[in-house]
Amino acid sequence: MRETYHGQLDAIVVSLVGLTETVADAVNRATRSLLNADLPLAEQVISDDRIIDAAHDDIEQRAFALLARQSPVAGELRTIVAALRMTNALGRMGDLAAHIAKVARLRYPDTAVPDALRENFRAMATLSESMVRTAATTLRDRNVENAAQLAEDDEEMDELRASQFRVLLSDDWNEGVEKAVDAALLGRYYERIADHAVNIGSRVIYLTTGSAPEGDMWPKA
Repeated sequence: MRETYHGQLDAIVVSLVGLTETVADAVNRATRSLLNADLPLAEQVISDDRIIDAAHDDIEQRAFALLARQSPVAGELRTIVAALRMTNALGRMGDLAAHIAKVARLRYPDTAVPDALRENFRAMATLSESMVRTAATTLRDRNVENAAQLAEDDEEMDELRASQFRVLLSDDWNEGVEKAVDAALLGRYYERIADHAVNIGSRVIYLTTGSAPEGDMWPKA
């Protein structure tokens, strides 16, 4: 009976890794739809968000079932609690990818990204996707060092976001209010994706060591 329980627990972690990779793919496709004004791809990302939602609900239900039917202790309890928190973060990341695609759809056939910020957004998108993929391997391997690296990567994301605002608030900005609003929203979406990836890293550290990481580099959410 206990072996079956541990098998179910391991299966939840495997599902979490798979969902993380699915979210990373969604971020990648959302970015391509945004930068290339690709309407069919944007529609696909928006439609496929229901797949992420269904996977989120499945993992959550399985985790709650283990809590209700078993008596998890120590590392087992940490795993279930961390899984629930990570599942929530992944669901939000999927929603953010869909939000990016919706902006791409709204501005089609034009691109929502102004030329002055194209390279900035390309860098933010590349970094956020990389962080999500790192979160997946970190969870799979229980690698505390990789988890800690996510917090450092988030510092780079913050700098890209600050650079973005410097362009938006510059006297040289001549792209108009609408594109400024789009850019501010899109930048926030990528920033939040990165924050959620860091949260997953934080949960992996908690799961592996039994202690949550401390310091200003770690988001409080």
